[in-house]
Amino acid sequence: MFENIKIWWHQGKQYIPDVTNAKLPGIFRGRPVITRSGVDEAALVELCPTGAITRNPVCIDLGKCTFCGECAFRFPEKISFTSDYKLSANVREHLVVKEGDDKGIVVEPSKVRKGVRSLFGQSLKLRQVSAGGDNSCELELNACNNVQFDMSRFGIDFVASPRHADGVVITGPITANMAGPLEICYNAVPDPKIVILVGTDAISGGIFADSPALDRDFLTKYPVDLYVPGNPAHPLTFINGVLDMLKKQ
Repeated sequence: MFENIKIWWHQGKQYIPDVTNAKLPGIFRGRPVITRSGVDEAALVELCPTGAITRNPVCIDLGKCTFCGECAFRFPEKISFTSDYKLSANVREHLVVKEGDDKGIVVEPSKVRKGVRSLFGQSLKLRQVSAGGDNSCELELNACNNVQFDMSRFGIDFVASPRHADGVVITGPITANMAGPLEICYNAVPDPKIVILVGTDAISGGIFADSPALDRDFLTKYPVDLYVPGNPAHPLTFINGVLDMLKKQ
C-alpha cells in the first residue's frame, strides 16, 4: 500500500481537473496570430499546401490549415502560433483568423440548433465514423476518454452502434468508398441528431481536397453543428468545443 501511495505522489494527479483552463506545452500549435507587419504576401500565400492562407488582408482558414507551421517558420514577424486550444466553432466562417485580430474562437450560442442543449445537455452519446481518415484524429478522439482527459465525467461518450447515438462525429476527408456507409450510419441515428466534423480533412478535405477519390456531398445535404479544427485535433479542442456547444461549463 505504501508503495502505491509513493507512486501516486510521484505521478501527481492523473487527470486534468479543469479541462477548460489546462495548460499545454509551447510545442503545441494552436490559434495563430497574424500581425500587420509587411511581408511578401504572394510568397506567403504560395507557401501554404492547402490554400488556407489568403491575402488583402492576410487570413488563415483553420478549417483548411494543417498546422504544419511552415508559414510561422518562414515569416515569424507575420505569423505565430499560440497554445490556445479552444479552436472549435459552430459557424464555418468563424474558423477564419484575420490579420490584426487576436480574439479567441468561440461557439456562437445563438447559432446552436434549437433543442441541442435541452436534449443533450446532460448526456451525449456519439458514433465516430472514419470516412477515409489516417487514424490520427481517431487516435486523439480515443484519448478523450483516457484517464487524463476523462470526457465521460461530463456525460459525453462514444458508442459502438449508431442506434445508441445522439450524433455522428466524422473524421477523414470522406472518400467515395465511405460516403455510402457514412450516410447509412447517419440515417441509423435517431432524430434529432447532431453532426460534428473533426480535423482539417473532415472540414475541408485538407491536402486531399482536390482528389477525385472524395465524395463530400454528405456535407451539402445535412447541417453541421460543430467544426473542430486540427491536424489532428487535440482532445482538449474537441472536449471544449462540445462543452461549449452544450453549455456544460
